[in-house]
Amino acid sequence: EDFDLSTEVAALRAEDGHVGAVVSFVGTVRGEPGSTLTLEHYPGMTERSIETLIDQAIQRFGLHAARVIHRIGPLGAQEQIVWVGAAAAHRGAAFQGCEYLMDYLKTQAPFWKQETAADGSTHWVDARVSDDDALKRWAVSGDAW
Repeated sequence: EDFDLSTEVAALRAEDGHVGAVVSFVGTVRGEPGSTLTLEHYPGMTERSIETLIDQAIQRFGLHAARVIHRIGPLGAQEQIVWVGAAAAHRGAAFQGCEYLMDYLKTQAPFWKQETAADGSTHWVDARVSDDDALKRWAVSGDAW
């Protein structure tokens, strides 16, 4: 289902007076009117992977809270597809936590994407080298995804 940005940000800040910064990212579906992006996943496996990722981000950056919403199924152009939020005492940790979460989601989360153009033609979306390059900056010995 779709999500409301202000509701999600408020939930990250709720009842924690030590949160001084909330950084969030919302991704939308690119495409022409009439096109769709269909996301598939393995129920259970995907959620566990994302929960592990959130736990790692909280530990690594000292976040007070983090949340990921990733929609599945068919989505039209300009619809919200993903939301990542990170709350911390200071902005630096919140920004880093949010970027870390997105970089890992783009490359490691078990999602498969198929684009359908307005004319009905389809193709699977391939991984992008630029996403892999972005992930490399977070790699440290012992990183386990």
